[in-house]
Amino acid sequence: MSTRPLAKPRSARPNPTAASPESAAATQVLRQFRSVFNAVKSHFQQVEKRAGIGGAQVWALSTIQAQPGIGMTGLATAMDIHQTTASNLVKALFKLELVRVEKNAPDKRAVQLFVQPKARGVLTKVPGPFSGVLPSALAALDAPTLLRLEADLARLLVVLQADDKAAKTPLATL
Repeated sequence: MSTRPLAKPRSARPNPTAASPESAAATQVLRQFRSVFNAVKSHFQQVEKRAGIGGAQVWALSTIQAQPGIGMTGLATAMDIHQTTASNLVKALFKLELVRVEKNAPDKRAVQLFVQPKARGVLTKVPGPFSGVLPSALAALDAPTLLRLEADLARLLVVLQADDKAAKTPLATL
């Protein structure tokens, strides 16, 4: 009689190369995230190559052009970014002589922003959309799809223990 342990039947052995439906789905979703990130990255690389400034700067510039006299708070709200981030974008655009900053209000801290003529030339070089391809693509989705996506991404963010501060950072700067 043999003292070797009985071998498991072949069908009961786990196959390390066979993917479970969950891991196959996770792999597919990971690939989709990679495709999304690549599309965003490619767009912003094209923007920077053609315009000579970053994607977030282009978005800020286009927002200022569309709303002459907009203030810093208005710009931050329009771009859904932190006010400090908006201020930093404006400082960079001011140094490049693309925007003019005026203090016309009684409160000298409040500013109004205007594009300089040089900015119009920069914006004509940029492949649209100015806000980026992801916001544009999301805007094209129907409401039920957006609600499902929002709920599912919220669950993913909980699992990731993601920092909420990143939510107010433009994708072009990541």
